[in-house]
Amino acid sequence: MSAPGRLLTQRIDALPAGALWVGFSGGLDSTVLLHALAQLPQARARGLTALHVDHGSSALSAQWAAHCREVAARLGVGFHTQRPVIEQVQALGLEAAWRRARHAVFIERLPSPGVLALAQHRDDQVETLLLRLLHGAGSEGLAGMRALRPLRAGESARWLWRPLLELPRAALEDYARAHGLRWVEDPSNADPRHARSRLRAAVLPALRAAFPDADARIADAAARLEAESRVLDTAARELLDAALDARDRSLACAPLRAAPAPLVRRAFGHWLDALGLPRPPPGVWAVLGEDLLDARPDASPELHWAGARVRRHRDRLHAGPDAAAPVPEPTPWNGLQPLPWVGRSLAFEPPLRAPRAFLVRTRAGGETLALRGRHRSVKKLLQEAGLPPWERASLPLLFDESGALCAIGARWISDAFALELRALGARLAFDPR
Repeated sequence: MSAPGRLLTQRIDALPAGALWVGFSGGLDSTVLLHALAQLPQARARGLTALHVDHGSSALSAQWAAHCREVAARLGVGFHTQRPVIEQVQALGLEAAWRRARHAVFIERLPSPGVLALAQHRDDQVETLLLRLLHGAGSEGLAGMRALRPLRAGESARWLWRPLLELPRAALEDYARAHGLRWVEDPSNADPRHARSRLRAAVLPALRAAFPDADARIADAAARLEAESRVLDTAARELLDAALDARDRSLACAPLRAAPAPLVRRAFGHWLDALGLPRPPPGVWAVLGEDLLDARPDASPELHWAGARVRRHRDRLHAGPDAAAPVPEPTPWNGLQPLPWVGRSLAFEPPLRAPRAFLVRTRAGGETLALRGRHRSVKKLLQEAGLPPWERASLPLLFDESGALCAIGARWISDAFALELRALGARLAFDPR
């Protein structure tokens, strides 16, 4: 049996449950992976399907997509293709923007539960480690690509699987020749404008000539770093749990200040992942403690980078998108469907059985809420709760048809409306979408 076949046979039965898809570009690597999986009854039993992401980056893109469709048809496996929306090219760089766009397609298309197999091999792992080292990555980045990880942070039903990381590209080339496979060649892989292409063309050949076992040594180092990284991960998640307020997903600064900087950086990264925000570039990591945690007590410091902004308020850290969302206009709402509101959603659970005439708007000033037998100033409630100013400005206020204030988000409910909800067997929720 071939090396790819042996590896896949050994690993496939230990995968999480769900559909099995393959990220299929039509290149050598993914062609070998799809072909080898198609030989396994276990893979076909999981609905083996090829997913082609058409970046539209070449005049040949349509031909490549057609080739991928033909290969999938010959193998008798399912096939899907999609062209992603590529954004933030200037801020992220073309390669990073493509990676993010591909990942967005994976998230959109992969069934749940499901596993998406990707064809990265040992050569790719070596290139990734060297590039991350050159970009100043820490131990987490230098642990390299993991063979199995959640598709996105906090998700347990969908996974990315890289089963070929132990194999050099030469083993995939041997497999392709032995089975007479055809694949497409993307000229951008040799484009010197891309850092990976320059590394592949100029640096790695010299490194391998000087140190013939360089790839194996680097891959072994990555494996050791991954084992150590898992230990640090456990401690970082414990720190994150100690600092996190689940209601607003902010972090208390005191536990972070008391912890070692490497642990804080790891916990901070996991926090951003869970919020769906990009991690900061190396220059921001370097000033995280000084600019955010150690600033004077009465300061309100903030850091921002492409796609994210972190602010400190009352000794807690709050994170969100870099660009502030516009404050919505007053919006009529019947309560039957969730109402999108500044990245979150206001909804009744379960939905109301009959429509109501609500109005949802932000504060105008002077509002009061009947709470525990007396009227409380909305302004004072928000101040006492320690809500940051930017959140107070966009918090939804729910008014009924008589103009009475029923609720502030889902955190404060008027006495009368609380009784009404109890009678209906419903609750008001204001959650991330």
